[in-house]
Amino acid sequence: MNAATQRFAIDGPAGALACALDAAPGTARGLAVLCHPHPQHGGTMDNKVVATLARACVQLGWDALRFNFRGVGGSAGAWDEGRGEVDDALAAIAARRATGQPLLLGGFSFGGYVASQAAARLGEAARAERLVLVGPAVQNFPMAPVPPDTLVVQGELDDVVPLAAVLDWARPQALPVVVVPGAGHFFHGQLALLKQIVLRAFGVPG
Repeated sequence: MNAATQRFAIDGPAGALACALDAAPGTARGLAVLCHPHPQHGGTMDNKVVATLARACVQLGWDALRFNFRGVGGSAGAWDEGRGEVDDALAAIAARRATGQPLLLGGFSFGGYVASQAAARLGEAARAERLVLVGPAVQNFPMAPVPPDTLVVQGELDDVVPLAAVLDWARPQALPVVVVPGAGHFFHGQLALLKQIVLRAFGVPG
């Protein structure tokens, strides 16, 4: 993301996972783990939406950890249809989260599915303090129920994950969805606004 980004590998369930960490200035308020979009459609930890989420998290005082799922950009293993990828996220959390450290989980598209499932599997004792889901892949993957304070951001004109599908998923949970007018799936020209939405959701002016 910038010259200060630390790049390294951690042990994952299918072998090494390539990671990138952007540290918050001073003492971090916790660890944000961010999940990238679909590996078979070009998704990597350097995706611009994921990088935007990382910048927002750092500005909010969180250390931001991105990682490549198995089989992507230096990470060992192969695509596992979404099952092993959740295990990858849990491994990234376990490798970099200090005992008792607050956790924020975020994800874009397929990464939103992974973040929801990872959060559900952490259990109450180790649960994430907050979830941030952007264009979550609610149609093609089994999203887990999410807490009521989850931030969901969706583009009005998303042609990959239609707005109607996200609303259908959110409605039974009475879960608010922040809709960005005119935005597509990748938020072209709207990344600065996406960052502002995340900051404001945490009480920080954009």
